[in-house]
Amino acid sequence: MAVREIVTVGDPVLRERAREISPEELRSPEVQALIDDLIDTKRAANGAGIAANQVGETLRVAIVEVVPGNPRYPYKPAVPLTVIVNPEIEPVVDETAEINEGCLSVPGLRGTVDRFVSVRVRYLDRDGVEHVEERRGLTAGTFQHEVDHLDGILFLDRVRDPTTFTTWEQFDRHHRAAFEARARELVERVGS
Repeated sequence: MAVREIVTVGDPVLRERAREISPEELRSPEVQALIDDLIDTKRAANGAGIAANQVGETLRVAIVEVVPGNPRYPYKPAVPLTVIVNPEIEPVVDETAEINEGCLSVPGLRGTVDRFVSVRVRYLDRDGVEHVEERRGLTAGTFQHEVDHLDGILFLDRVRDPTTFTTWEQFDRHHRAAFEARARELVERVGS
């Protein structure tokens, strides 16, 4: 297990669609080591998730995990460690919510994107067991963000209003309180 370097916006690997992996490949020591490295890298960077593209690997593998007290995302509800392999997402409802997002591959910048408030996620876990789950609220947004990475899409591409771009420092100073209030309301209304 190791903490890997996170590639940043401008690296072509972030714009590639990651390829599906077979059950045999998933069981390989190389892919299992990649999963361990993704977990370590996400935790070291205090991320809510990370996709294989972000460490230079174009395999459809991502991690979602939100630990209580995460300094980057203290407003996000806890999400237990979830390894998603070959994920597919479909909206359950048409309703969207404005979510202010950041990204480990876009250091220092945040912006507001529209995310579906409820999605169905199909994926394999690291043992090859199939899961079909509904995710709501901020957690639904996190899953959409990570699957976007696997499709070569960055949150920057989803920002409709460029005036919402802000540095983390300015977000903390001018926008955090209002966003956290909206985030709490969303979680109370739809869950997470």
